[in-house]
Amino acid sequence: MAESDKRLANLFLRYAAPFAGLRKVPVLGDLLSWTSRRLVPTDSLVWAEIADGPAKGLWMRVNPRTGQSVLSGLGEPLVQQALAKYLLPAMTFYDLGANIGFFSLLGARLVGTTGLVYSFEADPEIAARLRGNLAFNNCQQASVEQKAVWSESSTVSFERVDANTSPDRGLGHVASGGTTTAQTITVEAVSLDEFVAKHTAPDFVKCDVEGAEVAVFQSATKLLKETRPILLVETHSAENHRTLRQTFGDFGYACSDLDGNHILALPR
Repeated sequence: MAESDKRLANLFLRYAAPFAGLRKVPVLGDLLSWTSRRLVPTDSLVWAEIADGPAKGLWMRVNPRTGQSVLSGLGEPLVQQALAKYLLPAMTFYDLGANIGFFSLLGARLVGTTGLVYSFEADPEIAARLRGNLAFNNCQQASVEQKAVWSESSTVSFERVDANTSPDRGLGHVASGGTTTAQTITVEAVSLDEFVAKHTAPDFVKCDVEGAEVAVFQSATKLLKETRPILLVETHSAENHRTLRQTFGDFGYACSDLDGNHILALPR
C-alpha cells in the first residue's frame, strides 16, 4: 500500500465510526458504502492499537472499513469480561473460530508466558493475518491451527464470505448440504477429542464457529467428562442455544446466558 493510501486508510479507521449508522439510511447508505469502497479497498490493511478494554495496548492489523470496534476495544464486552474473570495465568486457552485474533491476543495476555493459546482458524487468508497479529505482539505462547473444528477429523467444505461483504471474512463457515460456490474451499478439520489427545488440554474454550457449534461438541465427550474446561460458546441460533445448554447440563455444567447468543458453562 502506498504511503498516501496508508494515511487515508488510517484516517478512515479513526474517523468513520460516527457515520456507521448512516449506512442503514436508504440511498444515503448506499452512497456511503460506494464511497468507502472507492476510498478504501476491501484488501486495505493498517496497524492499529487497541484503545480501551482488557486488550488495551495490543496491536492488530485491521481493515479500515471494519476495524473501528477492534480499535475501540469495546466489541462483545460481556465476552471480554468473562475471559478477564475466568481465564487465569498459566491456563491453556482454545480459541475456536479465532478469525484475525482479537480474543486470541486477549487470551495470550491473560494466560501470560506460562500459559498456552491454541487458535483455530480454517480460512487460510485469515489464518495468515492471525499469525501476523500474534507475532507482532510477541505472543510466543500462542500457536495457530489452520483447521476447522468439526465432529470428526477429516476434510470439509468451507464457505468463505466474499470480501466485499465481510473484509475480515468473519462469517466463514463449514458448508452443509453439498452446495458449493466460487468461495467454497476444502480445509482440514479436527475433532476436539482427537486434538486434545495429542496436545495440552484446555482449561477454557471459547467457540465462535458460525453455526457449527453443536457439531464441535459432539466430538468433545471425553473432554467434557474428564478435563471439564470452562466453555464460552456463541450459538448463532435459538435451536443451537437450547441444544447446547441441554448438552452441557447433562455433563454437569452450570450454564448461564451472557446474552441471547452466548452461553457461559462452568463445571460444577
